Amino acid sequence: MDVILHIYDVTNSGSEKTNNTILQINKIFKDGIGLGGIFHSAVQVFGEDEWSFGYCEQGTGVFSCPSGQNPMYTYREAIVLGKTNFSIFKVNQILRELSREWPGTAYDLLSKNCNHFCDEFCERLDVPKLPGWVNRFANAGDTAMEVAGNTAIRLRQAKTEIVSASKVAYRFLLGVTNNIKTGPESPNNSNRGGGGSPRFQAAWLKNIITNGAKPSTSSEAENHNGDVPLQPTREDNKALLRSSSSSHDSS
Repeated sequence: MDVILHIYDVTNSGSEKTNNTILQINKIFKDGIGLGGIFHSAVQVFGEDEWSFGYCEQGTGVFSCPSGQNPMYTYREAIVLGKTNFSIFKVNQILRELSREWPGTAYDLLSKNCNHFCDEFCERLDVPKLPGWVNRFANAGDTAMEVAGNTAIRLRQAKTEIVSASKVAYRFLLGVTNNIKTGPESPNNSNRGGGGSPRFQAAWLKNIITNGAKPSTSSEAENHNGDVPLQPTREDNKALLRSSSSSHDSS
């Protein structure tokens, strides 16, 4: 039986402006430079429903809804992860176990979110886990390492988009932290989804700016013009030496 991953853009903020911001962030970071974005995921196997995980005050955080039709989010795409050899009886047993092991109060945006749940579900179904980009924004170190690993040329090409999206995303995440206590992730429970969990750590995106987009020793994320400085290339250094030499000769 095919195991299908359904992916959504997280657009459940209640604000059209914020939702559009998230879509723009996902467009730049995922579609533009391939790093990832802010996504909700769910797994479909046997039947027409998809299974996911979200915050709730009591009981399990595991819930289902018709595949591709979670009304809280904007549907993005489906990915076939592989085939499971388990029977429907075994799959139902796995879901019962997960329901006991994943209470709604355990939800944490960075360490135990819907994408982590889908990863574990897929592992128990003996199929490949989620593509790395689906949950990469929950792992600041991973994202920063990938950004830092890009060449100066690639960073120059994406400079404007990276800086703009980082600023907007960081402001959005700070707003979520400061102003929103809980947000819906499950259509069945208005308290699920933890997008505004009090435990939310907005600092991970700041790490992308300070550790990834600017490989320098400065602790500031931007210079006074709002631009992220780039590491000088060998050609830049040669030009600087020529300029210095000319200045010295003329004096």
